[in-house]
Amino acid sequence: MVRTIFFTILFLIPYFYSAQTVEDNFEGNGTISWQLDPTQIIMIDVNFSNPFQNGINNSSTVLKYDDDGSAPYANIRFNTPANFDLSAHNTFSLKIYIPSNGISGNQTNQISLKLQDGSLGEPWVTQTEIIKPVVLNQWQEITFSFGSDAYLPASPDPITRTDFNRVVLQVNGENNNDSVIAYIDDFLYDGIIDVPVEPVFDDLVWSDEFDGSGAINSANWFHQTQLPAGGSWYNGEVQHYTNREDNSYLDNGLMHIIAKKETFHNQGYTKQYTSARLNSKFAFTYGRVEVRAKLPTGVGTWPAIWMLGKNINEDGGYWDNQGFGNLNWPACGEIDIMEHWGHNQNYVQSAMHTPSSYGGTLNHGGQTIPSVSNEFHVYTLEWSSEKMVFSVNDVVHYTYNPSTKDSDTWPFDSEQYLLLNIAIQPSIEQSFTQSAMEIDYVRVYQESVLAVSEEANSNKIKFYPNPVKNKLNINLGNISNQEVELQIVDICGRTIYNNQHLIKDNKISYSTAALNSGLYFIKLNFNNGTTNSFKFIKN
Repeated sequence: MVRTIFFTILFLIPYFYSAQTVEDNFEGNGTISWQLDPTQIIMIDVNFSNPFQNGINNSSTVLKYDDDGSAPYANIRFNTPANFDLSAHNTFSLKIYIPSNGISGNQTNQISLKLQDGSLGEPWVTQTEIIKPVVLNQWQEITFSFGSDAYLPASPDPITRTDFNRVVLQVNGENNNDSVIAYIDDFLYDGIIDVPVEPVFDDLVWSDEFDGSGAINSANWFHQTQLPAGGSWYNGEVQHYTNREDNSYLDNGLMHIIAKKETFHNQGYTKQYTSARLNSKFAFTYGRVEVRAKLPTGVGTWPAIWMLGKNINEDGGYWDNQGFGNLNWPACGEIDIMEHWGHNQNYVQSAMHTPSSYGGTLNHGGQTIPSVSNEFHVYTLEWSSEKMVFSVNDVVHYTYNPSTKDSDTWPFDSEQYLLLNIAIQPSIEQSFTQSAMEIDYVRVYQESVLAVSEEANSNKIKFYPNPVKNKLNINLGNISNQEVELQIVDICGRTIYNNQHLIKDNKISYSTAALNSGLYFIKLNFNNGTTNSFKFIKN
């Protein structure tokens, strides 16, 4: 059955971001993903049984830091999803234990904490660092304050920096071959970081499953056949596009687009090849597109799964025929979800065409898929207001996220529609007769729309952590000493919790321990009639 689906959950998200803590107690509840410098040799275990349960640390598990001396710059590190704001909160703390039998040489017993810009190729060039002494054979709590402690280099002042998103820990000195074993616990940053929450495209808003047989569903698709001015398709392509079932049809739960070698006369021009080019009669802004497809073969074939702005001025296109065409290409924007060239059989590419870079655009990426023409694969675009992410079978190969988003780099805040086609290049091999692109389905998902009629509360409500394991914390800005109705709704729209909560010290908490894993929505109803809604993920 061919489906066109529209589905909405009733709530509205007035704004949505997460305030995230930066902490790890190494008991499985941390928000940090520890990494090693890939150029160094060092062992870490983030779930190591505490060998020294005494003094100020009786916790059961800790991080074990094991540098055998073969890595002169050994360190451990983590990146944060957003930069630190050190102007208000600039203190990091941890507990450390260095046993005397775990060190060699005449090294200084110390630990350094370095802040870096992890996006740089050489982040140490602009880092800032605090070094603190460590007493052996005892647990010691150490605090690094970039507001009051001495730091290296002496300038610039780190609290004026806004580019730090990496923390590096190094035990004892660097540039030596001495070994050291240390145990670290209860790492904590005294502030929070505001992390834009990635949208969850969970609402199937439009699809075609290509069930049935015969003609393609004209309620969903338009055959674009009109030649551009001059009688040839762009890029020197040599095909006619037709609306015949010879070139596009349904069979066995699949849509078949057939590129053929045949003499065909249309619109006053005779060409030696035919194919099909389909425009979706659905256009949208932001979401996830999934297309499961098997690609044609043959040098000179050029299949594509792609998108154009609904506002493109292109005679003969569906949306231009409807009166929406007011921008020429590339000002309308072009999103190539998948392109494949027969001369590079096992490679697929994604690309972006904008006024800033088009034609042979600089904005592209791809991957090798050994079986593109023998097996079905899922080609996916995730499109948000911030970036485009392209993948095949959930393996990401390209992300487009320009730092400056304007009409030249980002004409992608307006509706786009889908196109499916096989073009024929002049390099088509003489032995080519025909080949097909087979498509199992096309699906478009968007965020569940949360809608309420009330005005959103003007305070910036922050919630953390997200995803959450056991407890969700909600910071309500300057709201305190009043009650708020807290409602939890699951993805199916079922209310699973509804109760009054007293706001104390600008905060409320909700235990998520009993929730199953998945996506949930919170609605906060205030006494003054305003409502705030947001969503979270339960791990």
